[in-house]
Amino acid sequence: MAVGGHGGRTRDTVPYVPSSPQQVANTLALLRGRSGKTVDLGSGDGRIVVEAYKQGLRPAVGFELNPWLWHLSNYRAWKAGYHGKVSFLKKDLWKVNLSDCYNVIVFLAPSVKPPLAAKLLAELPDEARVVAGRFPFPSWTPTTTHGQGLDQVWAYDMKEVRRAAQSHAEGSPV
Repeated sequence: MAVGGHGGRTRDTVPYVPSSPQQVANTLALLRGRSGKTVDLGSGDGRIVVEAYKQGLRPAVGFELNPWLWHLSNYRAWKAGYHGKVSFLKKDLWKVNLSDCYNVIVFLAPSVKPPLAAKLLAELPDEARVVAGRFPFPSWTPTTTHGQGLDQVWAYDMKEVRRAAQSHAEGSPV
């Protein structure tokens, strides 16, 4: 999976590793009962986006730059009967405005997490929840987690993340 350029680099390549059925289930368990636009940043083969739509998270959108994975995502949606109901966009996640997203799913490499954390803090509404799979955000404290080992996922509520960042900033010497 390709992730668009950031910080002067033209492109970071993040290896594609499909989410296991348990990772998908754990991710969606942390979004159960929520509403609003749901996006998967680096959506791979689209399995999480399709399952999110099935579970009532709408609109459900995946961002994926790899053309092969983008086509596979659209095929998966068509095969599941959701063609035209879910969206897969070939857009650089660094250039997408996420201010209307309330549920953000991130299964990306640790090297991407620090700059992505800054983008999410700057753009997401307070009511948003970010669910990270495989690797947690290193500087954030999760609101809750689900699963264990390779299937563990971490949920971060932006209001709590901002509150922690604010209290940390206030507590640090000037």
